[in-house]
Amino acid sequence: MRRKIAPTAAAADEYAEAGAGTSEAVRAPAGVGGGADSMRTEFTFELPRGYVDEAGSVHRSGVMRLATARDELVPLRDDRVRENPAYLSVVLLGRVVERIGSVTDIHAGVIEDLFASDLAFLQDFYRRINAEGHTRAQVTCPSCDTAFAVDLAGGGRLGES
Repeated sequence: MRRKIAPTAAAADEYAEAGAGTSEAVRAPAGVGGGADSMRTEFTFELPRGYVDEAGSVHRSGVMRLATARDELVPLRDDRVRENPAYLSVVLLGRVVERIGSVTDIHAGVIEDLFASDLAFLQDFYRRINAEGHTRAQVTCPSCDTAFAVDLAGGGRLGES
């Protein structure tokens, strides 16, 4: 199921303020929607190193969509995940990454061929766009009384709360 709902400019600003936009890899979407019901479901990124295809071409820019409940549940039935729970992130990213460069057939095999730094980047990117800022809390320093936001996301594995 693929949904493309154009976001409002305010939605992109909220996303950036939530802390997910701190990387240069997060960019505004192509279209701008018009109502309060608009929601951003796809996010662009730039891989630190890039995916090298069979022809030796390097692909760095890509698109990841928000995960659905099905995206997080289906990999749990995968035999590769049952044998090795660490493989969950590979299968999950293979479901939600829509494109890397000109490569549109993204699956676990493509994710397996990424450099470790690119895999770590995508795992973090997944957490950030799917948490939608809900892992940030407003706090106040007890000694200087300065208010600031902190990110409460504590790592964990992809697909787990």
